[in-house]
Amino acid sequence: MTTPFSAAVDAADTFDYVIVGAGTAGCLLANRLSADPRKRVLLLEAGKRDNYHWIHIPVGYLYCIGNPRTDWLYETAPTPGLNGRKLRYPRGKALGGCSSINGMIYMRGQARDYDRWADLTGDADWRWDRCLPDFLAHESHHSQDQASAEANPWHRGDGEWRVEKQRLRWDVLDAFALAAQQKGIPATPDFNRGDNAGVSYFEVNQRKGWRWNTSKAFLNPVKHRSNLVIRTQTQVEKLAIEKSPTEGWRCAGAWVVDGATNRRYAVGARTSAILSAGSIGSVQLLECSGIGDPVVLAQAGVEPLVNLPGVGENLQDHLQIRAVFSVKGVKTLNTMANSWWGKAMIGLEYALKRSGPMSMAPSQLGAFVKSDPSQPHANLQYHVQPLSLDAFGEPLHRFNAFTASVCNLNPTSRGSVHIQSPDSQQPPVIAPNYLSTDIDRKIAADSLRLTREIVSQSALENFQPEEVKPGIQYQTDDELARLAGDIATTIFHPVGTTKMGRDDDPMAVVDTHLRVRDGAGGVITGLRVVDAGVMPTITSGNTNSPTLMIAEKAARWIVENT
Repeated sequence: MTTPFSAAVDAADTFDYVIVGAGTAGCLLANRLSADPRKRVLLLEAGKRDNYHWIHIPVGYLYCIGNPRTDWLYETAPTPGLNGRKLRYPRGKALGGCSSINGMIYMRGQARDYDRWADLTGDADWRWDRCLPDFLAHESHHSQDQASAEANPWHRGDGEWRVEKQRLRWDVLDAFALAAQQKGIPATPDFNRGDNAGVSYFEVNQRKGWRWNTSKAFLNPVKHRSNLVIRTQTQVEKLAIEKSPTEGWRCAGAWVVDGATNRRYAVGARTSAILSAGSIGSVQLLECSGIGDPVVLAQAGVEPLVNLPGVGENLQDHLQIRAVFSVKGVKTLNTMANSWWGKAMIGLEYALKRSGPMSMAPSQLGAFVKSDPSQPHANLQYHVQPLSLDAFGEPLHRFNAFTASVCNLNPTSRGSVHIQSPDSQQPPVIAPNYLSTDIDRKIAADSLRLTREIVSQSALENFQPEEVKPGIQYQTDDELARLAGDIATTIFHPVGTTKMGRDDDPMAVVDTHLRVRDGAGGVITGLRVVDAGVMPTITSGNTNSPTLMIAEKAARWIVENT
């Protein structure tokens, strides 16, 4: 007779809530759920603490992505839409998760994103007007810093999640913004009021020139709580899924491995285990635990327990197409940083003022536009940078240039994430399936044409921009779509792999309160997913802040047990 999981759990390792993943959502959940001193909360993180210096210097993302200290080092399968290329697929591995290595851009998306979620799921709690309070619940926005600041219905000043203006500007980006306006794209004072159409510098999650990750925001203020236990370098092997004749499936906790000692032990969850391991990690743990498509599980050597065919499906991501233009008569980071003297001056400015290129987010200027006038709303996002390189991680070019990266905000292509082994330490197969639909390929071609039209405006003519990549010789839809496949890369926004949905949606993994379904019309007691994987469709912009909003809602539901 198999020993019940409960018999393997030591009393000291039994908690009311077990949160798997101390990333964007997990840190907020740990803060909110441990506010009740009667509840014991365990936060598990496979990575190390966020005491690596490059996490906190904004430009340090260059040294965190592709670094095993802070990145899971995933890569995609060869992708037909990218002409057979594989891509790096960075995911944060440290306290703070992806908020420790991301672009720091504060972006809620568009009101229509959330109204669509409400329509797809049948739950009005996901409408924009009911999501906005959950964005505001944790916001600390620079516009509200002064005591005399005028009340702003769009922003709040006393939350944990700091939002500031960037601490630098560039002549070439100012000129691009003016060129965009000449093309008919209006300037906007605020991307975060529900309609982000327009052009402006991005606002960033920084405090006084330092990266502001979710570990600083949500864990540091409460880590002294005696009822909150934070364990780093601790990887979850699988969940403990048990079935009783009367209650059905229940998650009793998880089996974990201490990375420092290699000790395997059990942790119990009296009330709830919460997967916040992200769109890749949460899928992996569900499937390693026997929850998913039985065919996929059997092929990977896992005994199927709960038939949920949607696990790992519906992967969506923003694919950025990077057009590079050389310029003359204006400084860009390419030449500022191409000598030891230039690097020293950049370092000195940051040391003295916390400003300059070392305070940079990866992208400084943004624009939300229509790929063609017939579109009902802005369906493209630009990330414009005063630099250029052949590929991420490669050296900057030796000539002055800027990069105008553009992505389709609402891709129709869908991919998947699935395990290939019962070993949770083996990477899953990530197949994003980019540019697999005719509409996505058409929008890719249109977006490259629009970039050319913006750059051709008089505001930039003094800098004599010349297209280096992809090359002006490529003009037709087929040529541009193929070239997009050659030069495009992820912006690191994977979502949707554990999507929420209606009771009659066979591909819904969680219900609208993020409880994992049991495949038979009910839910698995004591198990939720709270991360970007639950999004049924991707938001129209960067996905970090929407993930925090989701966690804010979920924390309330978990406390209320609803």
